[in-house]
Amino acid sequence: MKILLSSNPYRDRGLRAALEAKRVLEHAGAQTVLCLPFQPKRGDRLDLPKQVSLSLMEQELPSADLLICFGGDGTILHAARDAVIHQVPILGVNMGSVGFMAELERGELSMLAPLAHGMFTIEERMMLDVRVLRGSREISRDLSLNDAVISKGSMARVAEVEVMADHMKVSTIMGDGVIVSTPTGSTAYSMSAGGPIVEPTSQCIIITPVCAHQLAARAMVLDSGRVVTAQIPKSTRKYLYLSVDGGKAVRLNSGDRVEISKSEHCTRLARLADRSFYEIINQKLGGLVP
Repeated sequence: MKILLSSNPYRDRGLRAALEAKRVLEHAGAQTVLCLPFQPKRGDRLDLPKQVSLSLMEQELPSADLLICFGGDGTILHAARDAVIHQVPILGVNMGSVGFMAELERGELSMLAPLAHGMFTIEERMMLDVRVLRGSREISRDLSLNDAVISKGSMARVAEVEVMADHMKVSTIMGDGVIVSTPTGSTAYSMSAGGPIVEPTSQCIIITPVCAHQLAARAMVLDSGRVVTAQIPKSTRKYLYLSVDGGKAVRLNSGDRVEISKSEHCTRLARLADRSFYEIINQKLGGLVP
């Protein structure tokens, strides 16, 4: 069993959690490889152990049986895009604040031992294909586990976005923007903007306005088979921005279209603990009701 240990060095100082997990897993008989989930920023002084050898994740993923991420949900989101190509399951160890997608907390590393013998279950999570079209030309393509967010670039401006489903108009949203999310992303920015909480294994697409300037603007849950198009009106003179899973923003011009649809890919999360989604909601958010 080859297990990659991918640790966010900004959260796992000195890779202490990853090294502890390495000891637990190797004692149980697993082969482990340490790597970083991303290239550190130039000039950053990271507390990395000198005696530890780090491999490149893109080189190790094709032969890996499991990827363990140490960090917050952002670390898992970043890893998901690469892991899904090779159909490698991901298990998250929460080193952040909330960590909805993480399976274990920092103090539960002893529970990793059964992974050495393949003793875990797989939970599949729907993903979204996100394309930006300028006329007939595709200028951007991305894969999302959480959400695609179209937002304004200035606090003083009002964004206008026409939202369609299968080429039928759903709504024109005036406000700070719009979030198109997966069920997994329903507990992220969408929830903060007033969107519904959806069981993460569901199959649907959620459209949530952000600070809408219309009383009638409400979040909507669409069938996963719909193709959602967010159109920037040709009459607008304002730039809007698209961010997928919190990544680098793409500037949108007037007339641009963002097409969002269910992806053929899905993220495979490894599960060890027998905790329901509702237990996690109560633990992380203090419950659905007061």
